[in-house]
Amino acid sequence: MRFLLLISTMLLTGCTHMAQDAWSGQDKAQHFLASAMLSAAGNEFAQHQGISHDRAAAVGVMFSLSLGATKEFWDSRPAGSGWSWKDFAWDVAGATTGYTIWQLAEH
Repeated sequence: MRFLLLISTMLLTGCTHMAQDAWSGQDKAQHFLASAMLSAAGNEFAQHQGISHDRAAAVGVMFSLSLGATKEFWDSRPAGSGWSWKDFAWDVAGATTGYTIWQLAEH
């Protein structure tokens, strides 16, 4: 239910403009790497706070994705470069990779 609310909010919010960007480039690598590191760090931090392993994983991934979405909302302001679904897709790929690497390091 929360996921549907998040997706609905993102789809129904009016961005002032959309980015006209490519699927590759230095900024895409930065989105991927930053999201991977934030996801893994969020997972580890949550687990050190006494949160269960499964919930810590969710906290880490959502922490990373929320920062990625916030950055895209910032970019969608009139003076920004525009909302980029491509950037956000790289954020999702990075967050899931960070989660996977963190899981592999735990076992």
